[in-house]
Amino acid sequence: MNRAPRSLALAFAGTPDFALPALDALAGSRHRVVAVFTQPDRPAGRGRGLNESAVKRRARELGLPVHQPTGFKSPEAVGLLRSLGVDAWVVVAYGLILPPAALAVPALGCFNIHASLLPRWRGAAPIQRAILAGDTVTGVSIMRMEAGLDTGPVLAVGRIDIHPNDTGGSLHDRLATLGGRLIVDSMDALAAGMSAETPQGEGATYAAKIDKAEALIDWRETAGALDRKIRAFNPWPVAETCLNGLQLRVWEARVASEDAEFGTGDAGAVRRVSPEGIEVACGRGTLRITRLQLAGRKALAAAEFIHAQPLAGARLGAA
Repeated sequence: MNRAPRSLALAFAGTPDFALPALDALAGSRHRVVAVFTQPDRPAGRGRGLNESAVKRRARELGLPVHQPTGFKSPEAVGLLRSLGVDAWVVVAYGLILPPAALAVPALGCFNIHASLLPRWRGAAPIQRAILAGDTVTGVSIMRMEAGLDTGPVLAVGRIDIHPNDTGGSLHDRLATLGGRLIVDSMDALAAGMSAETPQGEGATYAAKIDKAEALIDWRETAGALDRKIRAFNPWPVAETCLNGLQLRVWEARVASEDAEFGTGDAGAVRRVSPEGIEVACGRGTLRITRLQLAGRKALAAAEFIHAQPLAGARLGAA
């Protein structure tokens, strides 16, 4: 007679919203989340009060014990993990490096939910880098963790298409949900002794952490490249240019034309204004901005913006 897979005792480590679907899915599964690790509370806002992570808030709602060590290099931190007696450790966007001594503690190993099709886009910002590169497919990989950066063998993969209108935010949400489903399936297989691990192949690429300086729009780029940048950096750090010396954040845009070529002196020039959007000359093609925000103001649809801000003859990006 076949028996149901045993219930694993799990530690969970994560910090931002991306980790929430996985925590919820595991908490609702046959497995037992015996402890949650998340980064220490950080000062935030003008008052610099301490801000709890999204994972900490959700863990408290679920009644799960929370631990917030500053790292795992000390014997005390590793001893804490060892005292829990967990079978496995699930790590999702935790944000702290786990040394070999910590990775070796769980009996069955440590497993990471990574938002790419490994070995493509190892590193900190796989979602944004996939959009910036013009990838049409991405996904989630469940990976056994080892000392290298996202180099471990893969237990499961889920693929999704990147839609032409996907932003960093929309793709983040779909991948987080997919990761939650895949991690439960992977822990079920691990508990049943049915888990299969595949070494990563060749062709690794690195998804470097996003620097806010990358959000500055260079109108000499093609309209297609700028469309991808604006989508990738929504909701953070948000692509920006300037108008009459003021910061102008561009939340939404789309390619209006791809064939027109303009000289360097034309890049950033407003070519046409209508309720449908503000068309701007790029190094190649034109971009139609549909939602934008001046510094200190709220974000507006283009139709509202042009009523308050005359743009005839304007050039974006000019000081």
